[in-house]
Amino acid sequence: MTSAADPRPRLRRPSWAGRNYSLLTAAAFVTGLGSNGALIAAAFAVLESGGDGGDVGLVAAARTLPLVLFLLIGGAVADRLPRHRVMVAANALNCVSQAAFAALVLTGEPRLWQMMLLTALGGTGQAFFSPAAEGMLMSSVRGEQAGRAFAVFRMAMQGAGFGGAALGGAMVAVIGPGWVLAADAAAFAVAGSLRAFLDVSHIPTRERGGGILADLREGWQEFSGRPWLWGVVLQFSIANAVVGAADAVYGPLVAREHLGGAGPWGLALGCFGVGTVVGALLMTRWKPRRLLFVGTLCVFPLALPSAALAVPVPVGVLCAVMLLTGITLEVFGVSWMTALHQEIPEEKLSRVSAYDWFGSVALVPLAMALAGPSESLFGRTASLWGCAVLVVVVTAAVLCVPDVRDLTRRTKPVTGRPAVADPVGPRPEPHPGDGAPDPARATTDGGGGTLG
Repeated sequence: MTSAADPRPRLRRPSWAGRNYSLLTAAAFVTGLGSNGALIAAAFAVLESGGDGGDVGLVAAARTLPLVLFLLIGGAVADRLPRHRVMVAANALNCVSQAAFAALVLTGEPRLWQMMLLTALGGTGQAFFSPAAEGMLMSSVRGEQAGRAFAVFRMAMQGAGFGGAALGGAMVAVIGPGWVLAADAAAFAVAGSLRAFLDVSHIPTRERGGGILADLREGWQEFSGRPWLWGVVLQFSIANAVVGAADAVYGPLVAREHLGGAGPWGLALGCFGVGTVVGALLMTRWKPRRLLFVGTLCVFPLALPSAALAVPVPVGVLCAVMLLTGITLEVFGVSWMTALHQEIPEEKLSRVSAYDWFGSVALVPLAMALAGPSESLFGRTASLWGCAVLVVVVTAAVLCVPDVRDLTRRTKPVTGRPAVADPVGPRPEPHPGDGAPDPARATTDGGGGTLG
């Protein structure tokens, strides 16, 4: 402890990095380490048990399907119950499901239906976790520092992604996928313990209204009344689907046949993580005025990894492509979170986030399930080129939405108001009597469904 005689200065957190923000960031870092390694481990667990690309796609789809089915309910629940309790319960479910998956892999040859069932339980936990986490993070940061706070949060999260992917790929190659899955289960246990200490006393008690269906209708009105919001979500519903299929199904197969296996593929994914850290660091300083226009332009490079796998390029070139993609995509990620923070009222954040996530992952199970048949019908190279072309087309299309081009940065959050298709220009700033919580608001172990 520093005394009057001790000249050493105390290390102080920035004013926007309060207790909740620090706990959320630490928990996201821990789960990021585990989950990014577990993605590689799950794919290679399927392959090592005798499965093929179609089986990898089915297991990946089994996680995403319940995510789609339960997301909207999860958003409504998170706007009714204390968000930190929803997050802890979801982490507990993820911990149990991953521990069981690890046990199956370590003790024998797991069957396909068993792996699909356990990954489906993990997807169910994520469906309730993501909207609650997004609302919790956005309520923990002051509005005028939101952009920097999001960038620092995502820098920590993406740093964990880099480390988790690189370490996970190496661990899969050396000791096998079972232990990587076990480490992910432990990470969920630690993160859930941290999130149990979150303070929700600053968030006003919400009126329960007319029930879950009424809450969902209100969230839909908020979502559908904003062309920039549903336009970008529609864009990423396609982009996430095809990129997810390319990374989860075709990537491990290309790595096994052309790049040298799990280690090089984990290195490539790790380079993407390094890129996102660099992008987040850039966004701690850069504050583009036209948030979504700049962010959407930075989505075009998302087509490059699929194209690189289609060639396929050497490992070094693939790593460079992934690095560039990570940098540019993170510019979009921070811009997207900032736009949600400044435009969506706090009491509707989890429901709007649920619609965001729902739209962004709705087509992922279909794309995962069709990845194997598409490879058989068209060939892997043509399928990967198709993924790249679709990303370019939908990104160009969303730039035709005027609100995407024109939405500008503001410094203070909005409060509750009717959801209408209002113009993107300047709006009246809230005043203390409008009901905004004192720490205004500042997303998920991911940061927005559009990047899910």
